[in-house]
Amino acid sequence: MTTERRAPLDRGRVADTALKLLNEVGLEGLTLRAIAKELDVKAPALYWHFKDKQALLDEMATEMLRRMAAEFTDRADAPPQEWRPAFFRMMSGLREHLLRYRDGAKVYAGTRFTDMSYAEPMEANLRLLTRAGFTPAAAARAWFTAYSYTIGFVIEEQSMGPDPATGTGGYDLQARAERLAGQPLAAQAGHEMFQHRDEGFAAGLHAVIAGIEATLLSDPAAT
Repeated sequence: MTTERRAPLDRGRVADTALKLLNEVGLEGLTLRAIAKELDVKAPALYWHFKDKQALLDEMATEMLRRMAAEFTDRADAPPQEWRPAFFRMMSGLREHLLRYRDGAKVYAGTRFTDMSYAEPMEANLRLLTRAGFTPAAAARAWFTAYSYTIGFVIEEQSMGPDPATGTGGYDLQARAERLAGQPLAAQAGHEMFQHRDEGFAAGLHAVIAGIEATLLSDPAAT
């Protein structure tokens, strides 16, 4: 009689399990106890690897980045004159990856990466911008501005629903419009803000990139 050997418990296995469980229960339901149960271990065993939930979230965010790092670097590899579409693809790719996880943007935002996985994708994007004529400082500001827009958009997108696991929920636009009957412009705005998310994200990102070009690009002739 043979018994199946379980993989050893390490940081990678815990983080991978936590990301899978995240899609089932969301960030609010993701507890160390729930993860331990999924791994068939006692909760204290996790503290050998993570001192608290925030440390685990840091590792989860880092694992998310590891999974997208190569793709990000490839998207940023473009001629200087093509920096706009390349930068757009980079931020669109970030959104695509975050949407693969329930509450993915909330997990990703504000965490401290646990290794250097972020370094080469960031370097590739800054290199793209500096080759296009941005100063290093302007490139950093441009990157962080578009990055912040993308993270913020996805946080709102995932918070407003519908639930990616069940397809239910979401903002009741009709009820919102009725509440705002005395403010017709605000009522109408809801249909622009909370529907057609792909088109809305793209329109906003194009506006961000146009603003970045207008205010931060030091040498327009370089493009």
